[in-house]
Amino acid sequence: MKIALVSPYDFAHPGGVVNHILALDKQFCAMGHEVRIIAPASEAPVFTQIKGRFIQIGKPRSVPISGSIARICLSVRLAKDIKRALEAEKFDIVHLHEPFMPMLCSATLRFSPTVNVGTFHALGGRPGYYISWPLFYYIMRYRNRKLHGHIAVSKPAYQYAFKHVPGDYQIIPNGIDLEHFHPGVPAVERFRDGMINILFVGRMEKRKGLDYLIRAYAKLKAENTAVRLIVVGPGKVLRRRYEKMVKKQAIQDVEFVGRVSYDELPMYYKTADIYCSPATGRESFGIVLLEAMALGKPIVASRIEGYRQVVTDGGEGLLVAPKNVDELSAALKKLAGDENLRQSMGSRGLITAARYDWKLVACRIEELYHKAMQNHSKRTKAGSARPVKQQGD
Repeated sequence: MKIALVSPYDFAHPGGVVNHILALDKQFCAMGHEVRIIAPASEAPVFTQIKGRFIQIGKPRSVPISGSIARICLSVRLAKDIKRALEAEKFDIVHLHEPFMPMLCSATLRFSPTVNVGTFHALGGRPGYYISWPLFYYIMRYRNRKLHGHIAVSKPAYQYAFKHVPGDYQIIPNGIDLEHFHPGVPAVERFRDGMINILFVGRMEKRKGLDYLIRAYAKLKAENTAVRLIVVGPGKVLRRRYEKMVKKQAIQDVEFVGRVSYDELPMYYKTADIYCSPATGRESFGIVLLEAMALGKPIVASRIEGYRQVVTDGGEGLLVAPKNVDELSAALKKLAGDENLRQSMGSRGLITAARYDWKLVACRIEELYHKAMQNHSKRTKAGSARPVKQQGD
């Protein structure tokens, strides 16, 4: 099967959807499929696994979307490049991630002559991010007819998408690469000094809730000097603000690591004693939670719908009310002071993470492809069987 995986996001900047596509690409290639990735890129992607199989269409720009920054292509002059790629490659399946995100995915769906599948990742903000623009809303509803399969990564993502993009959805979650994220990786040596490490991984954006974690950590640090906060993830403007906040309040043992590579990331999870994700909302799925759980780490996270799909409160971790510094600090204190509880929750996390192995997830998506192809074939035969209307009928 020849598959196109289409991303609306800059493929030179790793993120949730980009990592999702890379994982699918790895699994599909291992399963014997021929895969191409189509995406905009601000520079040549560094991923060696897709060398020779990446088709760049468009240059991205930064656009504020739903409390985050999306690097997407907004050019309306993509038709020629899209048509050329589709004609040259002759795909069996075109799999669009966020199929109505402008402009690349939406335009590719318009011109695709084959079976099209869409995965809906998003939650929060305006549906499709541009639903308030009447023209785009009309186009979205019209082009939805060209989708032969609808995937949502979680129940909240499904509820969010279905209201505005009706269809027969299958909920297939994000996966976790258990060959990459596993307990056998080494820890970061400089943090192996007996202190209890609390880890945050994510972009430094307001909705990720890092400011609440810093405040909660400050309360904990005042009671327990043997704790450390490690912050991993990209961001410049808010990082300076958070560093200033830490300095002004004289909060000790806060380490801002910045962006780390995909290869380095498991080492930071291994280093952690507690993984914390205090997001305030608009998270359709907790992939970072699964990554931490795959290394046997207990979780402290916000009690938001996307995270509740992955973590059971009192099972793999503790869930607290979003934006509640006191609850967050109390949960961190509880785990920091109880090694047995950390170990038991971490063990349950390992079992849960195993259910999200990308090998299993990719097989479910492959099954959906075959179903979509069968449905497309039936529609095509039904259409060709209709009698031709003669003049005068």
